[in-house]
Amino acid sequence: MPVHKKILYCICLFFSSSFAVGQKNVLLSNTLQSFQDSSAKLYVKNIVVKGNKKTKEYIILREIQFQKGDSLVISTINQQLEQARQQVYNTTLFSEVKFETVILSAFDVIVLVDVKERWYIYPVPQFKPVDRNFNEWIKTYNASLKRVNYGLKFVHYNLTGRRDQLRIFFLTGFSRDFSFSYNAPYSNSKLTEGFVVGAGYSQKKEIPYKTDFNNNLLFYTSDSLRSISVGSSFNINAGYTLRKGFFNKHIFNAAFSRLTASDSIFLQKNNPNYFNTGKSSANIFEIFYGYQHANVNNVLYATKGKTAFIAVSKKGLGFTGGINALTVEAGLNKYYDLGKKWYSSIQLNGKIKLPLYQPYINQRGLGYGDSYLRGLEYLVIDGVGTALIKSTLKYKVAEFKIPLPFKIKSLPYIPFTIFAKTYTDLGYAFNKKEFVTNLNNKLLYTGGFGVDILTFYDVNLRLEYSFNQLDQKGLFLHTQSGF
Repeated sequence: MPVHKKILYCICLFFSSSFAVGQKNVLLSNTLQSFQDSSAKLYVKNIVVKGNKKTKEYIILREIQFQKGDSLVISTINQQLEQARQQVYNTTLFSEVKFETVILSAFDVIVLVDVKERWYIYPVPQFKPVDRNFNEWIKTYNASLKRVNYGLKFVHYNLTGRRDQLRIFFLTGFSRDFSFSYNAPYSNSKLTEGFVVGAGYSQKKEIPYKTDFNNNLLFYTSDSLRSISVGSSFNINAGYTLRKGFFNKHIFNAAFSRLTASDSIFLQKNNPNYFNTGKSSANIFEIFYGYQHANVNNVLYATKGKTAFIAVSKKGLGFTGGINALTVEAGLNKYYDLGKKWYSSIQLNGKIKLPLYQPYINQRGLGYGDSYLRGLEYLVIDGVGTALIKSTLKYKVAEFKIPLPFKIKSLPYIPFTIFAKTYTDLGYAFNKKEFVTNLNNKLLYTGGFGVDILTFYDVNLRLEYSFNQLDQKGLFLHTQSGF
């Protein structure tokens, strides 16, 4: 921090008898409470940022809805500061963000922003099962080490201090994966535009070529499993983002992929509809547009606010046949703070692909990524039209911090927040008659209860005991991290 700002910061601390916004609460000073006219305003004489060693100061200031020279209404200043804190924290660049104010006079105020930066560089070994989720790897394949990719993962989440991310993966083992991507969300002087570029290549020793009637994936494997590839993919993409305000973002992307698969997959006894082209390879051009809205207290684990999105993508250069597909998807997530440590949420998602007759590689419906019903983790339900509703009720059981026995400035302690929860999910996956399985074209429902454990860097460990309409039940483990 420049010398003049250090001096200003010391002066501010000397007069720090006003109020602060931290991770948990807002403290309003007696000085502000003494104002009888709640419509009176305070002039923001300066905004001082502290703690940002790597991150550029203007990246932090860009996420604050008021600027130096603005006036804040006293009756709403609490909400203004808390909103600003959330917006800075939601950059995911900081483990802690605090806002403090210093009253200089009856009309003037200085805002202090104190941030604690996260670790940004992760040159770490990678050990990752190749299956759809952790539960499938453990139960179906007995946590076989033969079904694991290993190698090196290098990620820098703040390469130049402008929240730009560089990712490089070198993985081998069950399959080979090499990829890189660079994402610069603030690439222009106004900090409203960004871009992303990436490319990757992979070789697979096993390919899911079909879904059976009982909604299990069937895999085609070479005769010499650990030495011969049965499929490969190459992709390259470039995108542009536009984010003029704080909560809405537009995404434009173009990509090219080349997929190849073993000739045996296309035999009549296996799946001649895999590509629906009569060939064992496919060149896929895709254009994409997405709109995203996010106004939540924590983008990595929200308990209050709303997110929404709509996405339109076009695969192929034609309209019917082959791998051509027009996909429209939309989602809405609402998070409610019910008070007294109770929280609830509802998540809605819908998707349709046109034309309705699609090759197998375009039929992914429920059971992939985050599009699954809790309790049906072991199964997949293909479809060209899907709908999903997830509802959750949770209670904050405990919140505490455990100091570390050794000194790490950026991580002096490990925080824990524990939620107990109950939930129910509804889903539907439509598919053409010739592709229908046991769970297609019917209402799906599951439920259960569990525990969420939220810790440092918003790492989220979810233990869930779920049941479904097939009278199946079991304990499932899910993890999600902010890095």
